Amino acid sequence: MNRPVFPFSAIVGQEDMKEALILNTINPLIGGVLIRGEKGTAKSTAVRALAGLLPEREVVLGCPCGCDPRVPGAMCPECQERRKEGELPSTAVPMSVVELPLSSTEDRVAGTLDIEAAITTGKKRFEPGVLAKANGNILYVDEINLLDDNIVDLLLDAAAMGVNYIEREGISYSHPSKFILVGTMNPEEGDLRPQLLDRFGMMVDVVSEKDEDRRTDIIERRMEFEKNPESFCKDYREQNAQIRENILKARELLKGIDAGRDVIRAAVRISLHLGVDGHRSDLTLIKAAEAYAAMQMRTEVYPSDVTHVAKLVMPHRMRRNPFQDSNLNSEELDAWLKSTFGTN
Repeated sequence: MNRPVFPFSAIVGQEDMKEALILNTINPLIGGVLIRGEKGTAKSTAVRALAGLLPEREVVLGCPCGCDPRVPGAMCPECQERRKEGELPSTAVPMSVVELPLSSTEDRVAGTLDIEAAITTGKKRFEPGVLAKANGNILYVDEINLLDDNIVDLLLDAAAMGVNYIEREGISYSHPSKFILVGTMNPEEGDLRPQLLDRFGMMVDVVSEKDEDRRTDIIERRMEFEKNPESFCKDYREQNAQIRENILKARELLKGIDAGRDVIRAAVRISLHLGVDGHRSDLTLIKAAEAYAAMQMRTEVYPSDVTHVAKLVMPHRMRRNPFQDSNLNSEELDAWLKSTFGTN
């Protein structure tokens, strides 16, 4: 029996973190979330609770990569062969949070190829790794700043392309690896290189609650959960179900959303004014704004949607700040954007 997980809807505060996670479930192409903050600020709790909001998904029965039978062009070689031989049996499975241990090696993450078997039999024998298990799920990396840079690069490449490529001794293999990447870290233990930071779609800084009433709510809810997890989760089942329904509706709406030129121009202006290199920020702003519009049950995207999501998309990408005498937090950036660009 699975251990009860603290409900997402029961988390007090941390609105930016919750919004960033939900936006990525609506549109995984945003590129994942990096959550930075001190210990005990519900980072891991929120990530593990996220899976409980998401619907079941169809996978090929027995496939270690969790291939989607409805997408023939994005299947592992074994499923493609099985499809040629006849129909692929499928089953519905719940989404899960796949955690990556800090001690993981490249082979454990990407998977391995049996070179000897390939040479003697002429067939590729693949031993799946974490990226195969993560396909269609949430890949969670706690203390991601303590991972080797080459492992972080591997994760970000797979997240961006939706495919994991393995090559050993001239033999190559690939399989789908589409997942929502969530990394958490305590900045006191070191930071990620700027090149890696930029590749996360969003970043959120979280701090402990300073309001006395809200902090009391946090402690009371945690104590109630620890006393009787099943009863506590039941109390929030309806609220979790409502969030899940909203996510499903937003996903459907997103299919019909196409950002107009005014929205694109708003994203470009923000990137230019904040001195951000490259075009990844512009594209991420637009994808996030579209997801936010869908979350608001709209099919039309406004420039104000871009300014709203900029507080999640831009802080970790800026080379210079509009406030030269201090570091920007998300609230300061949000206020500066609205005063500079307006809300219309």
